[in-house]
Amino acid sequence: MTSKLPCMQVIGIRTPLIKPGDDIVEVLASSLNENEIFLQDGDVLVLAESAVATAEGRMVELSTVVPSKKAEELSEKYCVDSREMELVLCECDDVIGGVPGAALTITKGTLSPNAGIDGSNAPEGHVVLLPENAQKSAARIRAGMEEFCCCHLGVIIGDSRTQPLRLGCVGVALGTSGIVPVEDARGSKDLFGKTLHITRKAVADNLVSAAQLIMGEADECIPCVLMRGAPVKMVKGSEEMPLFTPEECMYYSNIKEK
Repeated sequence: MTSKLPCMQVIGIRTPLIKPGDDIVEVLASSLNENEIFLQDGDVLVLAESAVATAEGRMVELSTVVPSKKAEELSEKYCVDSREMELVLCECDDVIGGVPGAALTITKGTLSPNAGIDGSNAPEGHVVLLPENAQKSAARIRAGMEEFCCCHLGVIIGDSRTQPLRLGCVGVALGTSGIVPVEDARGSKDLFGKTLHITRKAVADNLVSAAQLIMGEADECIPCVLMRGAPVKMVKGSEEMPLFTPEECMYYSNIKEK
């Protein structure tokens, strides 16, 4: 294999079980040292949102939640625990539908089942909410990890989501720091010299999808994946994730009109 061929390394970082109140930077630094993994300029760390949220104290014991009348009505309609539905209503921007087992919401500007609230990888009777502000969390973690390794990094906090009419989950970035999350390819040429007019590359989402193949969805205890050699544009600070409004989204706007 010639060195001129593009390539990327994907390395899972196994850690102890992350608990509320843990310093996730310290946990990652310790695991990197233990495994003799040394970070380099341009490395990107992809972190599972559940691990970040747990460390930030976003785990909720359901027995402490009192459901409202609306939560009880939606709970019966969508077959979701009424206490969890109360949390969904508190966390989401809007409930737009659902199926048995999940309410479909708009949460933090994106479509998300049950406002991203998840009972997997949480103790019995508990659920984990999304990080309160994934963008700020990514920036904080990047600052801490850069201080630890003395190099320039990118950080992505990602989640898994289903796609319309597709079985299975793919990755979605909730917050990023140190990289350009969506690259604008408009104006560039395709293989036949034609100008691209609408194409944007979902760099951060694609890296989360790749990372999730290593992270898994069960008991792997790999909340972080190191992407080395990723074709990303590094930046000094943090760029907000560009989003469509619901009206601009081809899928949502057409379904909503039916």
